Formats: sequence, C-alpha cells, structure tokens
Amino acid sequence: MMARLPRYWPGILVLCALALAAMTLLSMGASSAGTLVTATGKHSIALEVADTPQTREIGLMNRASMPDDTGMLFDFKETRPVTMWMKNTYLSLDMLFLDEAGMVTHVATNAQPLSLALISSQGPVRYVVELNGGAAAAYGVKVGDRLEHRSIPAGE
Repeated sequence: MMARLPRYWPGILVLCALALAAMTLLSMGASSAGTLVTATGKHSIALEVADTPQTREIGLMNRASMPDDTGMLFDFKETRPVTMWMKNTYLSLDMLFLDEAGMVTHVATNAQPLSLALISSQGPVRYVVELNGGAAAAYGVKVGDRLEHRSIPAGE
C-alpha cells in the first residue's frame, strides 16, 4: 500500500525549486559595469563583484565558461598582500591586482586551471580582477593602468 501525500505537497516542491533558483542566482552574483583604462583605450567589462568572505572563497570555481568582456572583481575591503589560487577553477584566468584607487600594480596571466599554486599580489592590494586568460594582453593591460568601477572610490 502506498502512502498518500498531502495535497499541499506540490506547493512545497514549487517553493523548494524557487529557493534553489534564488540560491543559484545569489551565488552567481550581480553584474555591474566596469571600465578598464589602458593605453589602447577604454574597455567596458561586465564585472561580478565578490565582496564577502563567501563570494571571495567561491570566486569563479566550478564554471565551465565565461563570456568575453566579463570578469570578477574581488573587493577585500582593506589593502593588504593577497594570494589567489585556481582550486576547482576550470578556466584559464588573468589576474589584475589593484590598489585602493583601482590602479594595476601587478598582472598575472594565464593561470593554470585547477592548480593549487599560490599567485601572489606581490605587494599590498585592495582589489583583484579575474578575466579570461589572454584578456589582459588583448586589452593591453600594464602596471599603472586602472579600473573604473562603482566599488572603487576613484571610479565614482
């Protein structure tokens, strides 16, 4: 004999599905416009912001792809030396290390997917931008260039 489910059971399933969808969207983060200013011009980039310990810890892990002209902006809320890694990250990434004014202080290119090797900021930074591998070269990013973004006081 099969037990009968309560008549409100479909409603519970719908609520669970909505909660799961909301959690997925929150983990992906909202995208906001940024402008990378280099000698080759101003480059618009859609940036997902990771500004909490949880979003910074997850970063771009477990993603199979990322559209061109997009990336992730890590805001560490303070200026300090930072190390990044590629644990559970399937994409090759370029990392731009930025000071509190959004100026590029170091560029690490084509980080190896899934590597546990630490990638150093090589000095104190407030922000890190992760882009698809090769994007830094395509934009012509060099030390001294800057990112304009609403999270960066100089970018307001």
